[in-house]
Amino acid sequence: MAEKFYITTSIPYLNAPPHLGHALEYLQADVLARHQRLLGKDVFFLSGTDEHGAKVARTAETAGKTPKEFVDNLAKIFQDLLGKLSISNDDFLRTSDQARHWPGAQLLWEKLAASGDIYKGLYKGLYCVGHEAFITEKDMEGGICVLHKKSPEAVEEENYFFKLSKYTNRLKEALMKGEFQILPEWRKTETLNMLKEIGDVSFSRPAKDISWGVPVPGDATQTIYVWSDALANYLTGIGFGTEWTEFSAKGGSASGGKKYWPADVHVVGKDIMKFHTIFWPAMLMSAGLPLPKIIFVHGFINMKGEKMSKSLGNVADPFQLLEKYGADAVRFYLAHEVPAFGDSDYSLEHFHEVYEGFLMNGLGNLLSRTVKMMSVLGAISRPEESALARYPIKKSFNFLMSEGKSWSFEEASPMSLADGALWPAYQKAMDSYDISSAIKNVWIFLGRLDEYIEGYKVYKMAKSNPEEAKIILWHLAYSLASVAWMIKPFMPDTADKILSVLGVTANSREPWIKFSAKESAHLFPRVK
Repeated sequence: MAEKFYITTSIPYLNAPPHLGHALEYLQADVLARHQRLLGKDVFFLSGTDEHGAKVARTAETAGKTPKEFVDNLAKIFQDLLGKLSISNDDFLRTSDQARHWPGAQLLWEKLAASGDIYKGLYKGLYCVGHEAFITEKDMEGGICVLHKKSPEAVEEENYFFKLSKYTNRLKEALMKGEFQILPEWRKTETLNMLKEIGDVSFSRPAKDISWGVPVPGDATQTIYVWSDALANYLTGIGFGTEWTEFSAKGGSASGGKKYWPADVHVVGKDIMKFHTIFWPAMLMSAGLPLPKIIFVHGFINMKGEKMSKSLGNVADPFQLLEKYGADAVRFYLAHEVPAFGDSDYSLEHFHEVYEGFLMNGLGNLLSRTVKMMSVLGAISRPEESALARYPIKKSFNFLMSEGKSWSFEEASPMSLADGALWPAYQKAMDSYDISSAIKNVWIFLGRLDEYIEGYKVYKMAKSNPEEAKIILWHLAYSLASVAWMIKPFMPDTADKILSVLGVTANSREPWIKFSAKESAHLFPRVK
């Protein structure tokens, strides 16, 4: 039985259409999911939408729609983005789904209550609609929310509370013992510092104020607070509350969706880190459920130094980029130009420079040059080892093209690069979820292949000494086929096109003995 791998994105809040920051998270999770599938694992990749709460209700009212009408429209747009960006999620869960989500959200609440961790009390605080959360003075400057640039509302109401303070020490211990991991590592220190200021938290809102949400079990006067409701999606998306009713923290036999828990990776933005590194593990502890293995915390795509936000009017529309440049170009930009765990600043001008430099004039031209030379010489079969040794890539670039004993991706990679410099660096980066470093290693190698062509002046040799040129072209074709496999998680359509142009079956994991060039349009045409 294949090893399971369960990965999730956070679920975007449906108060506005998606922007490029949402596309970033989708891409990051998709790269990890696709990579794990190539390693032969049983992957389940969940995404969805967070649809309840005050912000949605108010925005819907302003738009002259019911909350359901409002979220139905936006959910379709988010699903459309997943499709256009070639995201390979296995399921999409909406928290307004009363059949699939509500039973599990309420079951989780009941488990917290059964542990004695839910109680009723009076709450007084500052409520930020943008955060959909109560905030403190440290979140504000001059009485304004730093992130949403609006004043919070003074609220005093009767709520149910979750005894988060009860789990403070257990959370610290779990983090220190590595029972769950936060990436990047320095976010663990940030979480430990936040734990010093954590107390019990409000877990419901009066239904008279927020009727759009999941009712508290046994108390219709209260609505489950949006964060408690939303976090449950990671369980309800694999059947909690519907296809399973109990789960042992000690594990044991599992069937159906239950077999995928605990999550291997939750991919989330830094603005919601606290809810995933503190609230969520504490809730799971209270419910007696295993903790997720990794919380992957990415940064923001900023515009002029500020986080993209509909309320600030500084969002980049991913649909426009996808329409103009194509899915793989957008995927490449998000993977290559945005540090896996850091912030980056976006501009359309920079995007276009990246497209022309790395894709059109980089990979696209390299493949075109190689295929053009191959077309002149015809099909190229693998030369003898002694012939290959006459033009080794490894001499110039510390890169070894060895045949190896195993051609399976799981053991050595279909490219047989296990003994060289590129494959270990790539695999090390992917193993540590540093996807930006992984793809940068590939593009460094592509630059070296350009140097390889110029170093031997292959285009001249093709006329003066075609048999020797075939040896070099074998190296180039083999290298490009190898690159195609490495970029499959990042740029799946481009990878398959490269293999097809080289005459290689797209899903072939066998050693490539023969290459035959096929005419094809440029991978990345000029865009004005």
